[in-house]
Amino acid sequence: MGYFVSKTIEGQFDEVVEHVTNELKFIGFGVLTVIDVKKTLKMKINEDFKPYTILGACNPHFASKALRLEDKLGVVLPCNVVVIEQAPNVIEVAAMDPIAMMSGIGNEQLDKLAKEVSCKLEKMINDL
Repeated sequence: MGYFVSKTIEGQFDEVVEHVTNELKFIGFGVLTVIDVKKTLKMKINEDFKPYTILGACNPHFASKALRLEDKLGVVLPCNVVVIEQAPNVIEVAAMDPIAMMSGIGNEQLDKLAKEVSCKLEKMINDL
């Protein structure tokens, strides 16, 4: 079982980040955090890295349900979506697979919720 779903598309990196952010909003996920990995690694350890952005996405309704089922679940929230420039104008977008993340918990209600979230994220990725 994989821990993510991904798709590679053509485009300008910053435009793809904006497009993914908008698509997440369209399916009910807000972006709570944006981490520019390239900028952070350059600033913190003077390392050059490819364009790589982590979007911390959250749907408040799903998050509320999940946290009521398992209050320690915050350790894997929000759902991360990454945008990675693999080559010039070749951008990979990957999202965590909630089913894989929740599979070891052993909570059937949470498993059902994870399937619902996973379907939304996978469809969003596939539709890019």
